[in-house]
Amino acid sequence: MPEMIRTLFAALAMAAAIPSAVAASSIPPGHRQDDALTTVMAGEFALQAGQLPDAARWYLDAAREQDDAGLAERATRIALLAKDDARAAEAIKLWRARSPRTLALRGAEATLALRQGQRRVARRELAGLMKDPDELGWRYALTALASGGKDPELPARLLRDLLDDGAMPDTLQAWLAFTGLAQQMDEPVLAERMVGDVVKRFSGEPLVALLQASQLLQADRKQEARAVLDGLLPKASSDAALRLKLAEEYDRLGDPAAASRALGQGPQDTLTYGLRAQLLAKADDTASLGELYEELKQAASGAGQPTQYSPDRRLLLGQMAEFLKRQDEALEWYRSVPAGEQRAEARLRAINTLFELERKDEAFAEARKLQGDASVEDGTRRDAYLMEAELRQKDKQDEGQMEVFARGLAAYPDDLALLYSRGLAWERRDRIDHAEADFRRILVIEPDNVAALNALGYTLADRTTRYQEALELIDRARTAAPEDAAIIDSYGWVLYRLGRNAEALVELRRAFTLQKDPEIAAHVAEVLWVMGQKDEARRYFDEARKLDPDNRSLLRALEKTGA
Repeated sequence: MPEMIRTLFAALAMAAAIPSAVAASSIPPGHRQDDALTTVMAGEFALQAGQLPDAARWYLDAAREQDDAGLAERATRIALLAKDDARAAEAIKLWRARSPRTLALRGAEATLALRQGQRRVARRELAGLMKDPDELGWRYALTALASGGKDPELPARLLRDLLDDGAMPDTLQAWLAFTGLAQQMDEPVLAERMVGDVVKRFSGEPLVALLQASQLLQADRKQEARAVLDGLLPKASSDAALRLKLAEEYDRLGDPAAASRALGQGPQDTLTYGLRAQLLAKADDTASLGELYEELKQAASGAGQPTQYSPDRRLLLGQMAEFLKRQDEALEWYRSVPAGEQRAEARLRAINTLFELERKDEAFAEARKLQGDASVEDGTRRDAYLMEAELRQKDKQDEGQMEVFARGLAAYPDDLALLYSRGLAWERRDRIDHAEADFRRILVIEPDNVAALNALGYTLADRTTRYQEALELIDRARTAAPEDAAIIDSYGWVLYRLGRNAEALVELRRAFTLQKDPEIAAHVAEVLWVMGQKDEARRYFDEARKLDPDNRSLLRALEKTGA
């Protein structure tokens, strides 16, 4: 960390009481400070306020004034985040003049070229990264390609270019990463080509076979995918990691029962028993789940002692009994868990089980008892408030749920989890003013709380017309977590609300590439619909329905568009 930045953080700690937006705006725009520290502080305050264009300007000013490669690098990254290509280009030039041409610098150059649509320049820079002798450069190339650009088709074209040029490094890890990116890009022809190349280069590798199965599944060639997975089963009997990956692929294939059978090979422990139980419950395979339950009941914590169950086994048996709808047995198992770290979770699960047994008064009484138990850790007592609030919501006790939050916050003032959950509850009730108050309270306590920044920014973008304010909050979250799919989705959504549809679509597509989520799919679909691309919009609406037909954002988008 450059000395300038170290000094800055010390100064920021002293100046924490100064409102960031006021501090940033108190220095006239374009004014060059003799004191570079003041310029950096202005940039940092602007950054903390979510004013990325101002932050990029101030940091570039500081980088011009100081012969400091660290400042030039930070100015570059902030300008790229702010989508200020001109300042990013100048900052990169300063960085290049003050530093060896590091992989990070070359990655930034490739990212900017891609963002500006400079295919030939980006192709050259990416190919250069691939040739790094230490075999680390490809990671920077991967990050640059995944960052997207104004032209959503350019990253895929560049990846084809790299293949045509024979630029891919001859390492399995690199091929798996870039092939995964091709699959995420929704480029089936490119992905199929890459999978074929990987199979030829690295035949016999189990990870390659898993990749091939994934590609076949994506192409809706389910029988072929299953044949590949079945062929891996013998190898998995002595490889616990492979068993887990196989189970994941069988589950993606839509056969959780086969996933459970794959996990059933080899030695079993509480983790594998638990995963198998979840998969069988998902498959609604009551018979197999019942057999597994009986098997686990017979498995003792010590040889020759079939009735001596360890606390974690008792907890798991309770969960399995729940899956089997044997709520009375589940309750008995939970109540049998002795003192220890599993006891707290068992008590919370027992509360939920009582609720499922329609013994709601007992459930709420148990929750109150746990909340008042001074012998229990504060985290568990706080969780008892969250549990009771969730059950009150399930029971459609709106006033009761808010009363629980009030009691919880009286016992644990300013607890972030309680404030966040209450904020979401207020939003569901269309009490946006109250939701905002809770999210802002979190940000007073913890100004860089990414979840609260994103939640408040998205709420303001989605439920109010305060779009610029929403953008600044989301930009603060993006600064902390630029590759988080939920935050990228919020960013795309606020761009859409600002009328910047083309930019919004790029970001929303990127978010859906990173995370197949029904809300993100609904957002993509709505923007496509508004832009007149109705056939493609319907495809995304269908994707959202498959993931969760009752998703709130999906239902609202369908109603709004009439799709």
